Amino acid sequence: MPATEKTVRRSALVASAVLLSTALTALTAPAALAAPKPTTSPSAAPPARMSIVGGERLGRPGTQVNLGAGVPVLPKELSARSWIVADAESGDVLAAHNAHWRLAPASTLKMLFADTLLPKWPRTTTHRVETSDLAGVGSGSSMVGVKEDETYTVHDLWLGVFLRSGNDAVHVLSAMNGGVEKTVDEMNEHAEELQALDTHAVSPDGYDAPGQVSSAYDLTLIARSGLQKKDFREYCSTVRAQFPGETRKNKKGKRVRGSFEIQNTNRLLSGDYDVPVYQGIAGVKNGNTTHAGATFTGVAERDGKVLLVTVMNPVKKESNEVYKETARLFDWGFAAAGKVEPVGELVPPKSVEEANAAAGPSASPGQAGGGTGAGSKPVASAHTGGGADGMGVALGIAGGVVALLAGGVFLVNRRWPLPDLVRRRPRP
Repeated sequence: MPATEKTVRRSALVASAVLLSTALTALTAPAALAAPKPTTSPSAAPPARMSIVGGERLGRPGTQVNLGAGVPVLPKELSARSWIVADAESGDVLAAHNAHWRLAPASTLKMLFADTLLPKWPRTTTHRVETSDLAGVGSGSSMVGVKEDETYTVHDLWLGVFLRSGNDAVHVLSAMNGGVEKTVDEMNEHAEELQALDTHAVSPDGYDAPGQVSSAYDLTLIARSGLQKKDFREYCSTVRAQFPGETRKNKKGKRVRGSFEIQNTNRLLSGDYDVPVYQGIAGVKNGNTTHAGATFTGVAERDGKVLLVTVMNPVKKESNEVYKETARLFDWGFAAAGKVEPVGELVPPKSVEEANAAAGPSASPGQAGGGTGAGSKPVASAHTGGGADGMGVALGIAGGVVALLAGGVFLVNRRWPLPDLVRRRPRP
């Protein structure tokens, strides 16, 4: 990418809110190799030829990084089969290891589920759960505790998806959407729109299924897309919340419904005995199954830099290893940002790429669709309630650079804005 195409830092906005954006350079992005057919059991070694979406080097097996003067060496204790470190603002891939290796994603696939279905209903929509809604939930699945014949809001169900990775909540939302098969079809269509071409969904919840695959590169694209959505940002950064329980009779014979606390299973967000809360963490999703091993995609901010890191299936099976390796890669990325030459880029969705091409290469940021300038005030904000539920996290969209073309395409000429994220996350 020429120097003139690099992301322009908006220091005035960074001082007050972190403006995330992604450079749209799709016109020069390499085409993908023909995607291999999904496999049930990936080999112990990555294939010699993988997709080159985002750059030719990302299709090579092994570690890809440009270690020059002043660039810190990569962490030594990395055992993941695949990982990627990307600058969420510029879209630069700072380093990667088998970035396009198609592996089982586990519950990180719920990011695609959420990004596909979140816009469908207001959070206040209610649904009474039927027995058929919970049919097909896999044995041993992670559950939030959804009960048949009880009524839940969509907000409740999404909390169950993001915090407890509840496959029961996923299946209820899929039923509301017309069923699992329809939902999976829509997820695969959305993955194609995002140019997440390594991804093939078979189940909506990430439960192990033959042929269900994704890659570190794709999961990073999916996370970036999800972070465009206010509700997605809120749910993935929520540490704990109250979830509705069963309706029971109290001592007076009156039917009452209580609640119970649920906590986010993302250990970089909630902490654990051997993993501290990662400072600046703001989501997004973890997963773990027998076939996939541990998987995780995270987003974090430090000193005005925002990074996305995905780690898939560490060979080292120590407690919370996926989070420990993610934290090491975040540390490296923050130290290397601004010093290391990228090895690839995160590509925009097809619709943004096409609209950007239609706008013409000479358009400046803001010209394509009337985007506002760097000094604009934030156009939207959201926050969750404070208090004991641990959801007091202020989130918003910084910069006001979102532009809409007459045809309804979300576009700014060179940037794909991402939301403002929390700067510091104390241990809850």
